[in-house]
Amino acid sequence: MTMKLLRELSEAAGVPGREENIRNIVMRELKGHVDSMTVDAMGNLIAFRRGTAKERQRVMFAAHMDEIGFYVSYIDDAGFIRLQEVGGFDTRNLFARRVIVHTKGGALRGVLNATGKALHISTPEERRAYKEVSDFVVDLGLPAKDVKKRVEVGDMVTLDAPFVEFGQLASGKCLDNRVQVYIGIRAMQALKKRPKNDVYGVFTVQEEVGLRGAFTSTYGVEPHVGICLDTTIASDIPGTPGELRVTSLGKGVGIKVLDGSVISDRALVDRCVALAKRSKITYQLEILPRGGTDAGAMQRSRSGVRTITLSVPTRYIHTVTETVHKKDVAATEALLKKLLSE
Repeated sequence: MTMKLLRELSEAAGVPGREENIRNIVMRELKGHVDSMTVDAMGNLIAFRRGTAKERQRVMFAAHMDEIGFYVSYIDDAGFIRLQEVGGFDTRNLFARRVIVHTKGGALRGVLNATGKALHISTPEERRAYKEVSDFVVDLGLPAKDVKKRVEVGDMVTLDAPFVEFGQLASGKCLDNRVQVYIGIRAMQALKKRPKNDVYGVFTVQEEVGLRGAFTSTYGVEPHVGICLDTTIASDIPGTPGELRVTSLGKGVGIKVLDGSVISDRALVDRCVALAKRSKITYQLEILPRGGTDAGAMQRSRSGVRTITLSVPTRYIHTVTETVHKKDVAATEALLKKLLSE
C-alpha cells in the first residue's frame, strides 16, 4: 500500500487550534469526491455524501486532525523560548528533540532541551529529577533580538520528525491521529457508488485538549450513528504483561468495547464483529482502561448518539516515533468502507 499521503499528513503541522494545514490537505484530496464540504466556526471540516434511501439516516465518522504540540509562551532576554503544551506529553520523551517554530515569516528550526546543568557537571540526584514542560526551552541559534523580532507569543511549535517505513511498519510523529485522517479520506473517496444513508465525514479539531471539535460538530450534524476513528495503545513490547497490552500490532483493526470516555453501543460492536468475520477482515476487541477519544463527545451530543470506535493499534503513542502496522491500517480502512457502504 502506498504511504505517500500518510507521509504528507504526518509531517504536516497542526496543533490544537491550528489545524488549517491538515484541513487544506483533506479538502484537496476530497475535492470531486463528495457533494459538499463546509468548515464550521470551530474549524471542523464536514464532508457530505448524500445517500439514496427514501428514509435515510445520518451516519457520521469523526477523525481528529490535531496533534500534541506547543505554543510559544515567553522569550527570555537570552533568546530562549518557553512553551505552553497543548496535549499530553510524557516529558521523558522530550529530551534532546528537534522542533519547528511556525512563525508568520516562516518556519524556524531549533532544538528542545531541558534547563539545568550538563550531564558531566550534575549530581546523581539532579540527573534523576523529573522534568516538567516548564523546565524545557527552545534554542533557535539566533541572537535574542532576532528571536524577539521573528517569534511571537502564540506561535505554534511542533516536534520535528520524519515519517519512515521499515519492515511491515510505518512510523512518524502524530500518527495519532493522522493515520485515521488518511483512512477517513480514503473511505470518502471510495463512495463512488452512493451509500444507502447520508454519510458525514468529519475531520475534527482540538481533540487533544478536550474533544472540543467533536462536541460542536456532532451537535450540528445530529447523526443517528457515530463512528469515531482514532488510534489506541499497542503496548505489545517487552516489559508490559499481556493483560495490559490493550492491542497488538498486526492483529487487525481495534473494535472498541470501552475506554475512559465511552462505552460503545453493544449492537454496533456486534455488527462490526459480524461484518469483519463475514468480510475476512482481521480484528481485535479493545478495552482501554484510561484515556478517551471523540467518541466520548459524540455519544453525549443532544439526546445521545449510538457510537462505536474503530482503532488503529499504535506503539509508542504520544511520541515522535508512533508506529503502526500496515496490515492494521488496511484492516481499519476495509471495515470502515464496509460500514459506510452497507
